[in-house]
Amino acid sequence: ARMKRFRRHGHDSQRDKLKQELFQFNKTVEHGFPHQPSALGYSPSLDLLAIGTRSGAIKLYGAPGVEFMGLHDENAAVTQVHFLPNELELVTLLDDNSLHMWTLRAHNSVSELLEVGRFTLTGPPGAPPSVTRVTSVLALSSGELLLGTEGGHVFVVEVPGFRELEERNISVEDIQKRIPEEYGPRRNLECVEALQENPRNPQQVLIGYGRGLMVLWDLQKKCAVQHFLGTQQLESVWWMEDGITIISSHSDGSYCHWSVSEEDVQSQPNKQETPYGSFPCKAISKILQLPTKQGPPYLIFSGGMPRASYGDRHCISVIHSKTHIALDFTSRIIDFFVIREGNALVVLVEEELVVVDLQSEGWPVIQTPYLVPLHCSAITCSHHVSSIPLKLWERVLATGELQNTHYSRKPWPINGGKNLAPDPPQRDLLLTGHEDGTVRFWDASGVCLYPMYKLSTAGVFHTDADPNDNMNQGAEGEWPPFRKVGCFDPYSDDPRLGVQKIHLCKYSGYLTVAGTAGQVLVMELNDEAAEQTVEATVVDLLQGQEGFRWKGQARLDVRHEPVTFPPGFQPFALVQCLPPAVVTAIALHSEWKLVAFGTSHGFGLYDYQQRTNIMVRCTLNPSDQLALEGPLSRVKSIKKSLRQSFRRIRRSRVSMRKHHGNNAAKLQEINARLDAENLQDMELAPVQRKIEARSSDDSFTGLVRTLYFADSFMSDGGHSTPSLWAGTNGGAVFAYVIRLPPVERRMEDKVTAHPAKEIQLMHRAPVVGLAILDGRGAPLPEPLEVAHDLARSPDMLGSHHLLVVSEEQIKLFTLPKVSAKTKLKLTATDGSRVRRVGVASFGSSRVEDYSESGLVVLTNLGDLHVVSLPAIKMQVHYPCIRREDVSGIASCVFTKHGQGFYLISPSEFERFSLSARCLVEPRSLVESSNSKAPIKMHFALSEPYSTPRLCCHVLSSSAFMFCHTTVPLSALCTPGN
Repeated sequence: ARMKRFRRHGHDSQRDKLKQELFQFNKTVEHGFPHQPSALGYSPSLDLLAIGTRSGAIKLYGAPGVEFMGLHDENAAVTQVHFLPNELELVTLLDDNSLHMWTLRAHNSVSELLEVGRFTLTGPPGAPPSVTRVTSVLALSSGELLLGTEGGHVFVVEVPGFRELEERNISVEDIQKRIPEEYGPRRNLECVEALQENPRNPQQVLIGYGRGLMVLWDLQKKCAVQHFLGTQQLESVWWMEDGITIISSHSDGSYCHWSVSEEDVQSQPNKQETPYGSFPCKAISKILQLPTKQGPPYLIFSGGMPRASYGDRHCISVIHSKTHIALDFTSRIIDFFVIREGNALVVLVEEELVVVDLQSEGWPVIQTPYLVPLHCSAITCSHHVSSIPLKLWERVLATGELQNTHYSRKPWPINGGKNLAPDPPQRDLLLTGHEDGTVRFWDASGVCLYPMYKLSTAGVFHTDADPNDNMNQGAEGEWPPFRKVGCFDPYSDDPRLGVQKIHLCKYSGYLTVAGTAGQVLVMELNDEAAEQTVEATVVDLLQGQEGFRWKGQARLDVRHEPVTFPPGFQPFALVQCLPPAVVTAIALHSEWKLVAFGTSHGFGLYDYQQRTNIMVRCTLNPSDQLALEGPLSRVKSIKKSLRQSFRRIRRSRVSMRKHHGNNAAKLQEINARLDAENLQDMELAPVQRKIEARSSDDSFTGLVRTLYFADSFMSDGGHSTPSLWAGTNGGAVFAYVIRLPPVERRMEDKVTAHPAKEIQLMHRAPVVGLAILDGRGAPLPEPLEVAHDLARSPDMLGSHHLLVVSEEQIKLFTLPKVSAKTKLKLTATDGSRVRRVGVASFGSSRVEDYSESGLVVLTNLGDLHVVSLPAIKMQVHYPCIRREDVSGIASCVFTKHGQGFYLISPSEFERFSLSARCLVEPRSLVESSNSKAPIKMHFALSEPYSTPRLCCHVLSSSAFMFCHTTVPLSALCTPGN
């Protein structure tokens, strides 16, 4: 017995070692656009972009693939981001008034973003908080920070140590003492709105106060050099490159030009303009002017719109010579800057990043290689396809390029850092379905989730599109000259278009897309535009059962006239389920030319070659009244109305004056109240959870959760036959035998399907996954996978097993007898329920040709488990998603190679990996232009400098200074000890 135990122990440790080579959990990269961005920064020397968010995240982007992310410990919004000139450091300001220093430090030839210091201004004892509440930050080229505050003071802080240089501080009292008498009584100047360094003289800074006064301050002489007596509320300041002209923008929609001169006072601006006219205008919140080598400068500013007519527009105006355009964005502007080299305007708005090419004619937008708004229309589902064949990949890419002719031809202008990540080993696609009926194809092979192609299903149907939607495109001669910019468009023509399920066969190029109103479209890839009529095959899932009345949404109206479909995936067949409930499951078999579909009422089988329906099975429980009310659409409408109310609040919040001090606290209070109301309203929609979990009154027991095609043994162990398997919310599994005519008679003879098996799980938990394992215990290959030599043929000699994954357990049945063989009960340990399941192949990180199949399981607690196949033994488990994040858990999708994606916000996917071999993560190096390695030299001093000295300074390339004794290089003897 002791020997046996010893042997088992040895085997266990060997298995543990193998597990380490197969499994490893990492959250690797965040794809998409940061949720609720709140600050923007740019370093011209590093060529890096930084975005701060309201949740305290800081993200850096350079060349495609160069990405860094940091998270402040404080759960506070990032309000400002400033790179230190020509350094690898940046400073962030949070709305809790704390400052944080970050650095890009190289470790093992890869840079890491690290927080290296934090600091909060402390005022004199008893001073009000406004004295030290920071409103403006300037990183001086000398390497110090100037901090302007709400009380009007300017503090000088040494970095990176965050030491306050008290003797150099500029107090508001010093400024007030020297204000010229003609500026009126010495009243409150308000907060420091702007700080700017003289581009020609780093010893001079401009301090702009809220009330309108601007002061030119000499840091060396510690005194005011010139006063600009502005009287309008100040918003921003821009110092021209010549160092002579200053532009200020104001709350009344005007901007002014001022001149730096020897005079102590400039009481009136040289020029004052209100670009949008005589009626009251909104504030110009930021302004800048860029000279050009030849010709007039570019004037760029945000805001300034006529208040009554266009007060709700989010605009940046660009004026160059006679060209004047108001770029009209669909969400609030956070900040913008211009990249001088490429003449590119970079704008961060609340829902996307837009880069405008100001060099090319017409000022087109440059397509972004990262930070693409995944949520242009809200994401409703996703589908991942691994290892795409090159031919299909190139066809999808070519089709996508035809859609992108309106983009600029200029390359992406932000190219800081080096991308050191290896080339992806395969081509992977992530398909996202959206509320507006579109499916977007993303290149998910590497660090950047890149948009390849967009497919719209709306053209098949008559929708509730509003013909006035495009009226704001701007007519010829319209004033202001609006131009719609950006792709974020949250409004759906018709919520019934929402895509719920997607399945792509990568070998045949067939695609199935199913929607919210029971529509199932079958499409194929065509490189040419084609005009065709799509006829609907109506399928009654209730099969005329008496006493049922559908109270939900109506079906979509199909266009009966021919429709011209652009190159790409084009629909050729349409199944319309009745009642038109949400399609909850689909399966596509491209070899047999069959599609299976399921809703909360039943499932059907459709032959898309002959375009006829083969069979229907009603799974509805007669007592299940909820399934007939169409409440899923009601959940949608609650979500929609919530979104609209949030939008209204957001709009009204935008029009509020920039908040400082107490307003920030009020805003937080409003946000907290809104979040509470949001949660309360979502509690009104229990149906949404009933799709995910069983309720006490057994609602939705007939809802079809999973569909699966397989070629296996249904009647005896000697003859395999095509089959369709369906699993429901009530723990039932139905199996149908499919009879396919011979290939030569495929178009003439009918495909038939007959009921073969029925399993009712004792615990009646929803069936979330089905698979059949061959004689070797391996999952059956995908349709056409063997024909393309990408998988070995299944073992049809050994006995097959049916794997049924319910919310509570994983169970293995023998085939064809369907007798239970083994099971693993998940709920026995932690009471969790299975939410998502997928089969993946895990390759060894040590041995090239060793791999194992595993079942990847995500529970309602947000934990990931890997279960071995066919032994059904728990291998590893890792916490991944917060259990409160219901939408994150519901959105999770697994890949075939042990990776996965889930939404961490409406606009971002978190990518993770369970595989020790397959890992996609950023590996980047950023070097400063002046970060060359220091030269180490040792010198012995000769006469007359031989007295030992402790302190040394380099004066120039030809002289050193040792404690005030200057030594020419020639006086140093040969390098020694």
